[in-house]
Amino acid sequence: MREESERERERERERERERDRDRLTDRQTDRQTDRQTDRQTDRQTDRQTDGRTDRQTDRQTDRQTDRQTDRQTDRQTDRQTDRQTDRQTDRQTDRQTDRHVTCGC
Repeated sequence: MREESERERERERERERERDRDRLTDRQTDRQTDRQTDRQTDRQTDRQTDGRTDRQTDRQTDRQTDRQTDRQTDRQTDRQTDRQTDRQTDRQTDRQTDRHVTCGC
């Protein structure tokens, strides 16, 4: 009877050790799964953030480029318009001056 009781206690201790090992394994598995999930989530978040940042940077760059192009185009147009206006004014002034000189003779 005593031996049986001793064997039963030994079996119970062995079961307890097995449960402890299982719990440890479960915790390790949980941690590993958590780390993998965290890494995947981090990577996905990074990609989304990078994508948003890239799009935002592209939009800002596009706006800056558009503004710069608009300013350059405006300057060129202004210069060209000024030159044409100056030529027309010069021609008109020359014609008027020639008429006055011719008419005055």
